[in-house]
Amino acid sequence: MTKKRNPGLRSCEEISRRGFLRSSTEAAVGAFAIVLLLPEGSAEGTNGAEYDWNRHRWVYLVDTTKCIGCGSCVRACRSENSVPDGMYRTWIERYEIPAEGESHVDSPSGGEHGFDPVTSSLNVQKAFFVPKICNHCRATPCTQVCPVGASFSTRDGVVLVDPEHCIGCGYCVQACPYGSRYINPTTHTADKCTLCYHRITKGLKTACVDICPVGARQLGDRDDPYDPVNEILATRRVQVLQPELLTRPECYYLGLDMEVR
Repeated sequence: MTKKRNPGLRSCEEISRRGFLRSSTEAAVGAFAIVLLLPEGSAEGTNGAEYDWNRHRWVYLVDTTKCIGCGSCVRACRSENSVPDGMYRTWIERYEIPAEGESHVDSPSGGEHGFDPVTSSLNVQKAFFVPKICNHCRATPCTQVCPVGASFSTRDGVVLVDPEHCIGCGYCVQACPYGSRYINPTTHTADKCTLCYHRITKGLKTACVDICPVGARQLGDRDDPYDPVNEILATRRVQVLQPELLTRPECYYLGLDMEVR
């Protein structure tokens, strides 16, 4: 079965390589500036309180047995993060498993507007939805290939892109094995899910978690012993996408069918 990728992802040939041959001095300055983006220890959080990223470690959980493919999460993400039309920071795939033959996977418009009824001609035995986002890996291929340090991991476990220093070479887009990145056609820089970093550092949920009508998406904090997500990770059988890649994803799934892996 062909692996599905971000429906907004363009081919390698389409990715702009503008400015990649900028001087090594500019690249070094850009990489150094990334360090300056993350001051030691804290940032302003809810009601002016300090957010200490040394006291958090974010993790994401998806329950595929609950997802109904309504597309509310995709629409909320687009609205919250001004995602350009045709691009997706999160999307939903539908898997149709027939009694015989290969599985069918579709993601029309990233699942943003829901899905048509199951194709009856396939003699579908079961069907289910799989929401996807950036996996915020701990061993990140994307940050390793960035020539200017614009892709980086925060201390609290979120993988981000600094648009001020990204040169739009597209190396990170190609390196991501989950198809979670794209080149923003407006900014011409790499773009992706940020776990709504501007929200979670203020004590809010991500837009997709907040809007889900069935609780299929959850955001957890590994450093909070009372976080219910930690209990699920400790007591339930959870899986990650493509574990053989050893990227150590921090996006976990409940009820993930073997067809998805």
